[in-house]
Amino acid sequence: MALLARIYRSDFHADFVGRRRAWYTVSGVVVAICIISMIVRGFSLGIEFSGGAVFQLPSNGGTVEQVEDTLANAGIDPSDSVIQQLETSHQFRVQTRTLTDQQTEQVTNTLAKQFSISDPDRNIAVSTVGSSWGSTITKKAIQGLIVFLILVVIYLSVRFEWKMAMAAMAALVHDLIVTMGVYSLVGFEVSPSTVIAVLTILGFSLYDTVVVFDRVRENTAGIATSTRRTYAESTNDALNETLVRSLNTSLIALIPVASLLFVGAGLLGAGTLKDLALAQFVGIASGTYSSLFFATPLLVDLKRSDPAVVALDARVARDRARRARSGEGLAADTSGAQAARVVGRGPRGLGDGDDGSDHLDGPGGSGAAGPGEGRDGGAWGEPVTAGVNIGGAARRPQPGAAPRRAGQRKPGRRGRPSGKKRR
Repeated sequence: MALLARIYRSDFHADFVGRRRAWYTVSGVVVAICIISMIVRGFSLGIEFSGGAVFQLPSNGGTVEQVEDTLANAGIDPSDSVIQQLETSHQFRVQTRTLTDQQTEQVTNTLAKQFSISDPDRNIAVSTVGSSWGSTITKKAIQGLIVFLILVVIYLSVRFEWKMAMAAMAALVHDLIVTMGVYSLVGFEVSPSTVIAVLTILGFSLYDTVVVFDRVRENTAGIATSTRRTYAESTNDALNETLVRSLNTSLIALIPVASLLFVGAGLLGAGTLKDLALAQFVGIASGTYSSLFFATPLLVDLKRSDPAVVALDARVARDRARRARSGEGLAADTSGAQAARVVGRGPRGLGDGDDGSDHLDGPGGSGAAGPGEGRDGGAWGEPVTAGVNIGGAARRPQPGAAPRRAGQRKPGRRGRPSGKKRR
């Protein structure tokens, strides 16, 4: 909680870009697990994609094991079937492979006998779907995804640059693999709702990435002439500046989706919602992670070879080395120039110069140079014991002159002024 409070107070600055190798490792491990699961375990395809028959009937106090025994007696392998017990409606939903009309009638009569259903034609709902419909939907979804990715690459290349487009595409692929890998790991059924949810999260992931990239573009505009911050540091600043916005957007989107997944599908038993809610929940969380920890650090790596970025990094390094040498020189001169700045000084304060060095402020903190010191904070080159302030500016005393005290007249000729005679 303390960390969240610091983040929302903007009192938090994380080095996202500097730790990018750690984020790459985390993403690589998660993506590898998802790919292995998709290859080894595969997906639990819904009837719309695999084809088959679905039987929905009252449970009448029966168990899943009784349904499996009934299917085995009817010549259907229970391991090739999906059996769900719907707690809210007290029904069974049995999905099998594609059956002939004779097999469908046999399974219906066997289930009616096992669970004491007097009128199977009215109380057992049977639906069959061919696999051709699912293959058509799959092809259309893949075609739409390809067109979407092409349009996104063109837009980002025109709006930003092609390297940002490549980083955003890598983040989208990352989110797709993670979402589908989680489906494979948990064994949720892939239905048309899953396809809709996956296409929806692609838009959310892209939106979050574009928000971060837009701030990166603002922070790095005109940076080619700068000597203060490198490209990686400016990009990391952009990540920290958009961190609160990304977290707020993700939390607002995750709360209703979590309600669908954990309350609607988990507690209330609305099984038709979990296919949609799981893809959205995993996709939104993965999209937030990839925009902060994957896409933007990858952009920094893609930009490292740019001549402008290489020249900028070298220029910043030279400037920082020069400042370090200058700072060491001032620190070593504490017995001379620093001591001279204190002696004979009036009501002046110590401030920062434009170039980061200290200088003495004039009366009232006006920033005028103090005695024995230039505007850039460096000493004039000789110790100063007293100073005279005329018109708000410090004037250096003449060498060999004695310091004048308050109320003391300027030395001159003895006697009265000319023109007046002594009586």
